[in-house]
Amino acid sequence: MAEGAPAAPRRQLVPFAALSASYFAHIGFFNPYLPLWLQELGFSILAISLLTSVQAATRLFAPYGWGALSDRTGERVKLLRYGATVALIASLGLWLDFESRFGIWWLTAVLLVMFTHTSSMMPMSEAAMAHLISQGGAFDARRYGRVRLWGSLGFLVTVFAAGAWFEHFGMRDFPAWTFASLLAVTVSVWLLPDLKEAVHADDEKLPVLPILRQRAVQWFLAAAFFHVMAHIGIYIFFSLYLDSIGYSKTMIGVLWAVSVIIEIGWFYTQGRWLPRLSLTAWLIVCSAAMALRMGLTASLASVLLVLLFAQMLHALTFATHHTVCIALLSQHFPGRLRGRGQALYVVVAYGLPGVLGGLAGGLLSSAYGLVSVYWACGAISLIAVFCAWRAWLLQGGLEAEAG
Repeated sequence: MAEGAPAAPRRQLVPFAALSASYFAHIGFFNPYLPLWLQELGFSILAISLLTSVQAATRLFAPYGWGALSDRTGERVKLLRYGATVALIASLGLWLDFESRFGIWWLTAVLLVMFTHTSSMMPMSEAAMAHLISQGGAFDARRYGRVRLWGSLGFLVTVFAAGAWFEHFGMRDFPAWTFASLLAVTVSVWLLPDLKEAVHADDEKLPVLPILRQRAVQWFLAAAFFHVMAHIGIYIFFSLYLDSIGYSKTMIGVLWAVSVIIEIGWFYTQGRWLPRLSLTAWLIVCSAAMALRMGLTASLASVLLVLLFAQMLHALTFATHHTVCIALLSQHFPGRLRGRGQALYVVVAYGLPGVLGGLAGGLLSSAYGLVSVYWACGAISLIAVFCAWRAWLLQGGLEAEAG
């Protein structure tokens, strides 16, 4: 399908919605409960920290490697099928009691294989989907949001369902949940339309390095890096912080649910709001909202209504920001560069911030308490605002030149 062809019919997007739902359903139970399962196996806190960091570490190399391969071959869907199938088979290793013989290294190897094949799934699937939902070469935020919201729903369902299951039956069924959720992912990728993007001679002449040398692209990626690093305060430390200031486990779950529900609402209606500002202007708004969210969380988290409002800002700090970044990537990395662009975004905006932010946050909270993480994240948000402002200025210049 040519880059400027009409957008795909809805039936072709249904399998992408199923993949989004199943993938984030897997993430919704796996990421929150992996540390608890490892704890039940008897691993120390240090060993648990090492094992849970494997995912962020694979995001430093796997997404770009898979993205580059998918760009060169155009076979994004086939590579997704391969990755999901290998991850599913690798998950069987969680059932094997080899950690008693090989210690931490057995689980490290199993998780490394799994994450190497799953950490690139969303970049590749979104690159393939962006190819389908483009209309006349323009990214269709409304159609993208209607697909992506199913991922939020999947996450919301399993984070509650798995929690109730593990509360009642214990953590022994964690490997079974892993296999079942990855089986759903695998079925979803095999239902995707068997797409292969055509090879264009012009695309072959577009290496990624000249695009990365553009100042507008550099400031955009810098804005994404600092914005997501500020979000580490939510991704890693939020539940611990709320527990430390006296919130119950039930209320912690409610506060997580509020952010996901507001995220779903934004994804469903974003086609109405996004055209009101330019994409880079939205980057500024999102990072400013992040600074406000972190400031409120640091200073007034004991006031439930204030914290609920802060959680509702997730519509801007995550949902809007993610859509805007995907749209900008489609602009800066067109055609067969799209896979590498998506992968670079994962490395820069999730891999590096995940490793650096998690380590720095752990050291900071150990020295000054968990509240210090949120003050630091607020300061990092202001850096993201500056980077987004620079991207906005430079993007305006590029558009003026193009006009």
